[in-house]
Amino acid sequence: MRRPSPTGRPAAGGRAPHPRAEQLGFEGMPERLFVCTPSKLGAYADCPRRYRYSYVDRPAPPKGPPWAHNSLGASVHTALKNWYALAPERRRPEALATLLKGTWVREGYRDDEQEREAYRRALSWLESYVAGLEPGVEPVGVERVVAVKTAVLAFNGRADRIDARPGPDGPELVIVDYKTGRTGLDADDARGSQALALYAYAAERVFRRPCRRVELHHLPTGTVAAHEHTPESLARQVTRAEETARDIMAAERAVADGADPDEAFPTTPGPRCGWCDYRRTCPTGAQTPGKDPWAAVDLPAETISDQD
Repeated sequence: MRRPSPTGRPAAGGRAPHPRAEQLGFEGMPERLFVCTPSKLGAYADCPRRYRYSYVDRPAPPKGPPWAHNSLGASVHTALKNWYALAPERRRPEALATLLKGTWVREGYRDDEQEREAYRRALSWLESYVAGLEPGVEPVGVERVVAVKTAVLAFNGRADRIDARPGPDGPELVIVDYKTGRTGLDADDARGSQALALYAYAAERVFRRPCRRVELHHLPTGTVAAHEHTPESLARQVTRAEETARDIMAAERAVADGADPDEAFPTTPGPRCGWCDYRRTCPTGAQTPGKDPWAAVDLPAETISDQD
């Protein structure tokens, strides 16, 4: 006997499913939690149709080619993770060339010349960045997964780095997020980042230490954009995330009950359409000229989704 898919849509070749068990539960039973990451919430906030293509439709529509800026960001992130995996006495700038070469992702570049230039640029960023770090200082976590449950969410996410720093009442945690993309990051970017706020909210509960400060470390410019949250501002960001989750679950229920998926998950047309992985599948996105996979490497100031 075929089982319904997790979204309540018919399995391939099967009939429309009966209402799911949790919808027939006893009165007073809590609703299922929405399992999410920052990327999952962000996909829906940016464009519900992109969320549907990524997380609802099965099989998912084919994506476009890899993006060079994602390859660059992933390479830098992994090199920094591996730098912290070295023994403290080996954490020197001269180790970075080997680390970056070993983690380098080659996909998406226009040609070998552009790729070599991107590698040189990334190595320069890394050397400048680690020169300002204390090799012997161990972060609380590097590429650390933190998770938390609320009345609506079962959230988990991987923070680039979690530091411990002195606070007025003892050690406090700081969320550090590396950025390699667009320029112009400032305190407003740090303050408005839902992902950073959710990391802080989760880290405080995982490690049982205050975590209010969030920082965006922009490697190309060597700048740090920071924000000091309050319990109230973190709670507001959690509420925003819960509202997004409720909207997603309502749309998924509507599709399971027979609604038109295109109406339940509408598009949000805009400049992002040119960068969307599903532009060729989406009728609205297909009307927008697509960007070359390597375009953002040559246009660092353009507003695009950055590597997280």
